Amino acid sequence: MANTWLWVLAGIVLYTLVMMSLRARGFLPDSVRVSGPLVTLHTKYGRKLLDKLSRPRRFWRAWSNIGIGIALVVMVGFGAVIFASAIFIGLRPEQAAQSPIRNPQNALVIPGVNEFLPLSAAPEIVAGLLLGLVVHEGGHGLLCRVEDIDIDSLGLVFLAFIPVGAFVQPDEDSRATADRGAQTRMFAAGVTNNFALTAIVFVLLFGPVAGSIAVAPGAAVGDTFPGSPAAEAGLGHGDRITAINGTTVDNASELDRELARLGGTVSVTIDGEETVPVDRYPVITRAVEGQYSNITFDGDTLPRIESVNGTAVSSEQAFRDAVSEREVVSLETDRGNQTLPIGAFVAQVQPGNALAAEGAPQNTSLIITDIGGQRIANTSALATVLDEYEPGDEVTVTAYIDGDRETYTVTLGEQDGEAHLGVGLRAGYSGLVVDDFGIDTYPAETFLSFLSGGPGGLDGLFVSISGILFMPFLAAFSPEISYNFAGFTGEIVSFYTVGGPLGFLGGGLVFLLANVLFWTGWINFNLAVFNCIPAFPLDGGHILRTSTEAIVSRLPISNRQSLASTITMGISAAMLIALLATFLGPALLS
Repeated sequence: MANTWLWVLAGIVLYTLVMMSLRARGFLPDSVRVSGPLVTLHTKYGRKLLDKLSRPRRFWRAWSNIGIGIALVVMVGFGAVIFASAIFIGLRPEQAAQSPIRNPQNALVIPGVNEFLPLSAAPEIVAGLLLGLVVHEGGHGLLCRVEDIDIDSLGLVFLAFIPVGAFVQPDEDSRATADRGAQTRMFAAGVTNNFALTAIVFVLLFGPVAGSIAVAPGAAVGDTFPGSPAAEAGLGHGDRITAINGTTVDNASELDRELARLGGTVSVTIDGEETVPVDRYPVITRAVEGQYSNITFDGDTLPRIESVNGTAVSSEQAFRDAVSEREVVSLETDRGNQTLPIGAFVAQVQPGNALAAEGAPQNTSLIITDIGGQRIANTSALATVLDEYEPGDEVTVTAYIDGDRETYTVTLGEQDGEAHLGVGLRAGYSGLVVDDFGIDTYPAETFLSFLSGGPGGLDGLFVSISGILFMPFLAAFSPEISYNFAGFTGEIVSFYTVGGPLGFLGGGLVFLLANVLFWTGWINFNLAVFNCIPAFPLDGGHILRTSTEAIVSRLPISNRQSLASTITMGISAAMLIALLATFLGPALLS
């Protein structure tokens, strides 16, 4: 990423020098203006069209008044989120620095530089950005004419060759003479249009487009772990496992069930055509960082488990049986040996919950090996045992803390109606994820469920929209998911089939339409929210000013304008500082 940054920076500097030289020599027309790396293209065309569109003035004022209400709610909510994020970073900079979302380059909507916006989706991302900028600035221009505010020019903003913005430049004297209501409606019109466009594309996406896409049968192979049985057999990204030993598997759950039932070498059918043998053996695919110093995890292959307490193990089932016999085991791998307690790894005991109430330490990890006399070998076993209890039941919990065995008598808490210990868990056996096959399945069905609008009802719709907004960086929030969704690109399309109402268009057009709608909705929502931040020069800063002036004008004081300016500039400055802290704080403080 450092090399990418250097090339991007060098290109921007070179482009800036060339454009400034051309401008100084008079080779650029007056409509092209250069401000460092930013180039603005000005035009007067489009004003007559805006005049025609603005004629139903009562409608547009009502439309923008709705937008003012939405913008104020988003301003308060998102502003609180930014302040909370800045406070969290100040208190826990090391933890915040671990999140790639806060890397400064990820604040830029530039495919290839932003690690969550891949180059493979660049055309759709740019299309969505341009649509968002046009409707946003078009909204400002339209309300300018509705409120009789003159327009100097319209145009686009470029960072080097990349379009990063559009603008409508009102005549400042004309804007200054407009009343506060007119100015507020004009500034709110852009985010109103962005939210409206988001709603339109989501309706199209949830309806006919996603309705024409289905998950292809089989277990989708997103990747294989290096040195795993699957990798050695030649399985890779884009493959679909459709049968094991001749038994059809339609999804990842059926694959897991067949693998658990079978042992040793299995015959794997790929894409319903090719069949390859896979000789299974257990490897450690993931481990809690810093917990297993005697086992080496770097290199091109993963640690292979050879034996437990001196007894050879040839599958995950054999490993599970071996570690279930005792709490502390000697684990032998081809990358080193370690003696450790095996159980459910607790990364954090949550303050004020059941286990913490009985004195379990809250600032260190621990491993639970027994609950109520039942052996806990991994995190899945912990969940199974807790299902047998009710909130309020009293149980004994055995745990290892820094190698010391402790026993607690715990009254179980409640969460969503289920018995709850109040702990943050990591998957696997003491934080070790063991696999004797070695594929990382791609969550094709999960992603499509988000794009289809969820299971129905308002709750399902909310979950679906939230899922879409997080899909480009989902892996950063969920350690159990290894993939982000960038659209139906590359080998990903092999995990889906096309049919339904738009099936006649063919897979290429349907997938392209889905990609454009996905990124248009995602970018427009984020563009609207970002512009609602109450800080200048964003729309939210201007709405904050006019709203503050409207409130302060009712106060029985003489210096109303001065007070309104102080409040507005104070909030705006605090918000900008919080934004800088959110993106730069983790690297600086950690």
